[in-house]
Amino acid sequence: MRLFVPTVILLPLSWVYAQPTPETVKEQFAKRAAGLWSLQPVTKPAVPAGVATSTNPIDAFIAADYKAKGLLPAGKADKLTLLRRVYLDLIGLPPTPAEQQAFLADPAPDAYEKIVDRLLDNEQHGVRWSRYWLDVLRYADLDGLDGSVMPAAPGMYLWRDWVIAALNHDMPYDQFVRAQILGNRYRPEIATSASGRRTRVEGSVEDSFALGFLARSAVTRNDKDQDIAFGAVETISTAFMGMTVGCAKCHDHKFDPIMQRDFYAMKAIFDPLALKNVMLATPAEIFENGQKLDEYKKKSAPVNAAIEALTGAYQTKLYNERVALLTPEVQAAIRKPERDRTPEEQKIFDDYYPVLRIDPEKIKEVMSKDEVAQYNALLKEQQAIARPAALASYWTVEEDPGRLKEKSYILTTGDPAKPEKDHAVEPGFPFEPADTDFRDGRREAFVEWLTAPANPLFARVAVNRIWGWHFGEGLQRVTSDFGLLGGRPANQKLLDYLASEFVAHNYSMKWLHKLMVTSDTYQLSSKAEPAQVSQDVPIDARNTYLWHFRLQRLGAEPIWDSIHYASDDLDLTVGGKSFQLSAPDQKQKIFLPKDGVTDARTNRRGVYMVRGYIPSTDVMNNFLTSFDVDDGRTPCPMRTQTVTAPQALFTMNGELVQNESEKLAAVVLKESSGDLPAAVNIAYQRVLGRKASAAERDYALTYIAKDPDRVKELGWLLFNLDEFIYVR
Repeated sequence: MRLFVPTVILLPLSWVYAQPTPETVKEQFAKRAAGLWSLQPVTKPAVPAGVATSTNPIDAFIAADYKAKGLLPAGKADKLTLLRRVYLDLIGLPPTPAEQQAFLADPAPDAYEKIVDRLLDNEQHGVRWSRYWLDVLRYADLDGLDGSVMPAAPGMYLWRDWVIAALNHDMPYDQFVRAQILGNRYRPEIATSASGRRTRVEGSVEDSFALGFLARSAVTRNDKDQDIAFGAVETISTAFMGMTVGCAKCHDHKFDPIMQRDFYAMKAIFDPLALKNVMLATPAEIFENGQKLDEYKKKSAPVNAAIEALTGAYQTKLYNERVALLTPEVQAAIRKPERDRTPEEQKIFDDYYPVLRIDPEKIKEVMSKDEVAQYNALLKEQQAIARPAALASYWTVEEDPGRLKEKSYILTTGDPAKPEKDHAVEPGFPFEPADTDFRDGRREAFVEWLTAPANPLFARVAVNRIWGWHFGEGLQRVTSDFGLLGGRPANQKLLDYLASEFVAHNYSMKWLHKLMVTSDTYQLSSKAEPAQVSQDVPIDARNTYLWHFRLQRLGAEPIWDSIHYASDDLDLTVGGKSFQLSAPDQKQKIFLPKDGVTDARTNRRGVYMVRGYIPSTDVMNNFLTSFDVDDGRTPCPMRTQTVTAPQALFTMNGELVQNESEKLAAVVLKESSGDLPAAVNIAYQRVLGRKASAAERDYALTYIAKDPDRVKELGWLLFNLDEFIYVR
């Protein structure tokens, strides 16, 4: 029997699918842009009339939605609930008992507004709000495969401190963004000398710290993988443009009007940037450090030699065994001397280095007991020789003249070592106007477009972020995606009104904060009456139209701060190096040496706690990870708010809560002069922002049973209440 085998004819794909021309693709993407709401000009809508008694325009727009949807808003929050809410919102700290009493005693109509003004002028405001912006801009003290960049110049915190200072001084938002991309917050000015020579006027010197934003992307000193340029495109586009330009890295964007060429044109703007280390130490300090380093090397040399003599053979044996497990091609690249490797071979070596590195514990596993004892003694002796503290310096970026002359290419694979030489790109960016002039510089031209009042994205994205941080959700729910998949705003008229007014008020973030938190909408109770719930939930179960205030869990930093603040144990110093918690019970490795790189004070505000990522080391403390803090590898526009067992275990069993409960007890007993009913009230005020109810006071006094030593147990109980970690 003969089988019939059909003939398969393979046709070129170009015969089956008509390939669109570049002109056709541009037309398609132009149509996408024309239909996308966020790319249309911002027009200031009229404030709805006759729908609200409030003079705040926000309330009029919100009330118009209530009327259109048939919603019944909740009543106003009580004074102490509102006071705690706005304190934690604007400065990240709860009001003290004295501040609570003063607010309750102030009958003036503008009492709340005065509180808002005072909080916005408080230097802790910048500390609180820097955390939001640094999440979006992916701040980290450490980042990299081996942490080779940040620890070597432990000045990344200076960028964080610059952000804090900028927010405290109400730096206009357009200048805030310009400085972090250009290192100069001011628009270019040209001065002409008496001889006719024209020179550009330089900006503020401290703005060089702002360039930590760009330098932070590098994970190696030579930036061999072009991480600075890639990071700049992906972070700037989401943070300041609200567009996922990064989705066009490997192909044209599937949904938004962004082509792959747009991604690499924008990358070309930042391709010339190179890391620059700026020394902050004085000449005398540099000379002194050199002498200390020489002395350190002399002391270390004999110990290091003894360790090498003892472990060298084991190191070589274990290393060769690991290399032998790899493919022949990889082995060949690894065994080559470094200077003989091609860039591709060096990348192979770098990728495999973490698994080839032999740690001391692995060496001990193959040693005899006597050798292990000898090795431990040598390691102890080695660690006892203190290395000189790193000199004060910080990382910034500058344009490299050589890189400025190089061409930029599309990298479909994302690998800088494999450019498409037949697809060169000129500097540019998505939605670039036809008249863009790059003569003053690539970044300068881009930033002029980005921060221009006519840019429909710039003010909208910023206003929406700030709204989301105040109200728990943006008017445009996906705050970093104003594209097709991000959806449409719940109230675009309100968003556009705020964006227009933001520009008109010189991009003042403090003006915007005040407008939002003084609205009746912000002051609504989080608890609605049964009649309101039964009417509103079927219409708006998600509370999209804000008929009540959203219950929000505090972030990690305000929880940390509030615990210390309640017991008078919080260092409120603004600025300075980060601190790292040790957790020996969890065997957590401490990456940063105690040599001046970190601050020894561990009772500082949570914003100063070390964060970052290194695969071989636990950089993030368990407290931060338990309460949903990202490690800074990617932008974090809105933190997740989980409720997990590790969070409860931290507050129930953590050493911090135990210690601070004792300190809280000492404070309240002193302030109450030992009067236990008064002590109970003060404890409630310090932890929860209110006095105990009659029933709560009776329960507490019954529990204490006239034993002052049990007040610390009451403190522990208060720290473990839901009311402590939630903002109502």
